[in-house]
Amino acid sequence: MQRITILGATGSIGMSTLDVIERHPDRYSVYALTAYRKVDELADLCRRFRPQVAVVGTAAQTAELNQLLRAADLPTEVTYGESALCNVAAADDCDTVMAAIVGAAGLAPTLAAARAGKKILLANKEALVMSGHLFMDAVHVSGATLLPVDSEHNAIFQCLPTNYAERNQQSAGHGVAKILLTASGGPFRSRDIDTFSSITPEEAVSHPNWVMGRKISVDSATMMNKGLEVIEAHWLFGLPGPRIEVVIHPQSVIHSMVSYVDGSILAQLGNPDMRVPIAHALAYPERISSGVESVDLTKIVQLAFFQPDHARFPCLKLAYDALDMGGIVPAGLNAANEIAVDAFLNRKIRFNEIYSLIDRVMNKIVPKEIGSIEELIEEDKRIRKLTISFIPS
Repeated sequence: MQRITILGATGSIGMSTLDVIERHPDRYSVYALTAYRKVDELADLCRRFRPQVAVVGTAAQTAELNQLLRAADLPTEVTYGESALCNVAAADDCDTVMAAIVGAAGLAPTLAAARAGKKILLANKEALVMSGHLFMDAVHVSGATLLPVDSEHNAIFQCLPTNYAERNQQSAGHGVAKILLTASGGPFRSRDIDTFSSITPEEAVSHPNWVMGRKISVDSATMMNKGLEVIEAHWLFGLPGPRIEVVIHPQSVIHSMVSYVDGSILAQLGNPDMRVPIAHALAYPERISSGVESVDLTKIVQLAFFQPDHARFPCLKLAYDALDMGGIVPAGLNAANEIAVDAFLNRKIRFNEIYSLIDRVMNKIVPKEIGSIEELIEEDKRIRKLTISFIPS
């Protein structure tokens, strides 16, 4: 019986995780559920899954949730704040942590899980984008198990040799030539670039294939999401940027591929439903039902692939540049992007100004190395303030 903490339980990844868990009550139980704002939804989940601990964002929300749970005669302990998130991620009573808090807010609890040697199901790409070697060092020192949940990275993980992590990843001994990260191209893959300045938040969050949160949906529309995944893939699989290639695949049937030196390409196929990679990571190295039907190959009309156009998706190139520069720059890219996307969603900047704002910030970042998480957090705060200062009031 795996006891699971879900960081970000009321988000799309959290809800999909709970759906898979509910299908296998003999295998999984919920130790802790966390949510930042959605107290009523969290209360409903507590009634269904009866966690030992629930974590919210503020003291006021703690009182609100306590009242709801006491009315339901639930003994769940309620607490709040970042330290509480870190506690439930590292708790002795927890075996597995689903890291699904979006953005930099997920870094501290995910790192706490790594330091505690937990099995980490990583859906928060920002933890690796921001902290890079600091996070991977924590995983290696503690002996934590790190399993990617992003559909693309999970697909790559499935297509790599079983002993890949045990070999020297920079050598040719494993036979891997390069990684092929697929991208749907989002809602604006074929839209006239000259109309990008008129794109509304409502249009940007309407992804054609996936059901995701607002921030990730905008990242998909700009392809910054794929750029962050390139950086994440570098840390997960030990390959340099030039050996991580992005290809646009509008059907979202092939979730990613691995190209080998003998000319072979291995691909993982599946319907676009996050329960598939979640079920794989939960049960690894076994397989369990995810509740998702297999792809019906007879109904696939075509599988198309295109190279991304950097004029259409300039944020993708920014991510490659950040990876090449190294040091604090990927963390700065992430910080600037989070502020820029929030400004767009709040109609303070236009869609095409997301790129120009991030680019302006990146030109101000000195690519120095970061020696600690504390230093990283201070730099992250500084870069966010800088980005905000560039947004028209």
